[in-house]
Amino acid sequence: MKTIMKSVFILTVATTAVAFTTTPMKKRIDIKESSIEWKGKKILGSHTGTINLKEGYLEVDGDDLVGGMFVVDMTSLKNTDLSGENRAKLEGHLKSDDFFGVASYPTASLVINSATKKGNVHTVSADLTIKGTTNPITFELIMGETAARTSLKIDRTQYGVRYGSGSLFDSLGDNTISDNFELDVLLKF
Repeated sequence: MKTIMKSVFILTVATTAVAFTTTPMKKRIDIKESSIEWKGKKILGSHTGTINLKEGYLEVDGDDLVGGMFVVDMTSLKNTDLSGENRAKLEGHLKSDDFFGVASYPTASLVINSATKKGNVHTVSADLTIKGTTNPITFELIMGETAARTSLKIDRTQYGVRYGSGSLFDSLGDNTISDNFELDVLLKF
């Protein structure tokens, strides 16, 4: 009888543990409805544009963000504040080895390692890879029922994008380009 009771107890504990173990759900990102807008600044102004997601998902456990992964299509990089020849020239330069080396590095990626939640804001710790270089990054992501939004400021020099950097080169004067670029990201799922 003692053996039967012990077996029933072990089975009950094991069943309860399985019942409370959840598997995170992947929320696939709708890449056609999502957007990434960029802004780069220089001494005499700034430029804006867009870039497309290639794929991505968020992993959630209930209301908690627990992971995720995104791949950005660097070949889709577009400028939105210029037109004609000036636009084509800037896009070509940004895709060149001076900046993002798109021929060698056609994608960039972000992998979410962890997140802490306060209300609908998640403080995210992730690894960002640009031009084959990976660095940790922390940012806030606002989560809703069908979308998430964030704004990021990225130091391009940490990823080997050094062209026109005033912190790395002297005597650039009016040609100095800010080390930081900004991304405004809307993720629809």
